[in-house]
Amino acid sequence: MKLVTYAASVEAAPRLGVIEDGYVVDVAAFGAASGLSLPNRMLDFIDAGPRAVAQLGDALNHAARDWGTGTAVPAPNVRLLAPIPRPRKNIFGIGLNYLDHVTESAKALDTKPDLPQQPVVFSKPPTAVIGPGQAVHHDAAMTQQLDWEVELAVIIGTRAKRVARADALSHVFGYSVMIDISARDNRRAGQWIFSKGMDTYAPFGPCIVTADEIPDPQTLDLWLTVNGVEKQRSNTSHMLFKVDELIADLSTGMTLEPGDIIASGTPEGVGAGRDPQEWLWPGDVIEAHVQGIGTIRHPVVNATVFDA
Repeated sequence: MKLVTYAASVEAAPRLGVIEDGYVVDVAAFGAASGLSLPNRMLDFIDAGPRAVAQLGDALNHAARDWGTGTAVPAPNVRLLAPIPRPRKNIFGIGLNYLDHVTESAKALDTKPDLPQQPVVFSKPPTAVIGPGQAVHHDAAMTQQLDWEVELAVIIGTRAKRVARADALSHVFGYSVMIDISARDNRRAGQWIFSKGMDTYAPFGPCIVTADEIPDPQTLDLWLTVNGVEKQRSNTSHMLFKVDELIADLSTGMTLEPGDIIASGTPEGVGAGRDPQEWLWPGDVIEAHVQGIGTIRHPVVNATVFDA
């Protein structure tokens, strides 16, 4: 299933929906029409566990497009928000997780040329998240080196503590798309959180595809364009540390909980690695895609003007 958080109007509160045949079906309303008690928020639905996913899937199959009066809206008529508009915790970011990106980073960003022996972990605060179509803020007083990174986002579904790699994927709720926006000139003594954690630096969406539809997350094409020009294209098979390894590693010391998000790293083609280097500026448009999930598109705007 493709699950979304959406608003039916500018004034409407965010609600949980599922995309079916070009419509957004309201999960709670459809559940009520089907005799089920289903949540109207993504985090509550994730908390409800695999049983809720199975219940909703079975009910949709049984309904055969008869979702109930007033439960569905044509997808173009709603505003999609970030699937989890406000994560409970910082997003776990993974650095240097594709071979060619390790090489380009060593040349351009003074990182070590050796392949990491363990996942390189940083984080992005919940305030960095924006949804489909929302603007990435460029603050010229803060950065002259605003960069892009397309990533597969992994959403945890059940508590994971010291899990074995063989069991790791069973803890995944689903997958989404994230752009890791980075102010390259704001790394502080090797620490990345300020560079990568500023407001609007985590575009996220357009949906969460449940894990049953992506049994192998290491087979997905992903790409990113700036102003329609392709900058990144790769496949998740090229990750140095696969999704199951990332979950197993993180869970050795930090409990992963339902709704936690892992941004699993980016392939080569970032602006810092180009010759000459390229950066994002107000007026640019970034578009990112992961196979089987979808595309997000974001304008870059002058933060000072936008905030005024």
